[in-house]
Amino acid sequence: QVEVVESGGDLVQAGGSLRLSCTASGLTFGIYNMGWFRQLPGKEREGVACISPRGSATKYADSVKGRFTISRDNTKKTLSLQMNSLHPDDTAMYYCAAGRSGTALRPELFDDWGQGTQVTVSS
Repeated sequence: QVEVVESGGDLVQAGGSLRLSCTASGLTFGIYNMGWFRQLPGKEREGVACISPRGSATKYADSVKGRFTISRDNTKKTLSLQMNSLHPDDTAMYYCAAGRSGTALRPELFDDWGQGTQVTVSS
């Protein structure tokens, strides 16, 4: 049984930093594309960043380029998202996801999802 669990969400002031973490069990972590997505209530889920199975390729949403960094440790089966220079528009529920269908910021390519971790950025 696949289990994806996010952690690290918090309330932070604008300009601050947070590091999100994700662990995935029940799958062969090193062969999965991994991604971070975010969603506000009533809005569609938005791709934030994704990374290829070996970490050689990454993609970012334009809104987070230069501020967020995605990384993975296949030996520990963990995914991270370092978020710097946060601003209120980054407030959302952040989800970690695993998929086999490609390294792209498209939720439909990811099969296994966590429950999310809340990030709130105050102005």
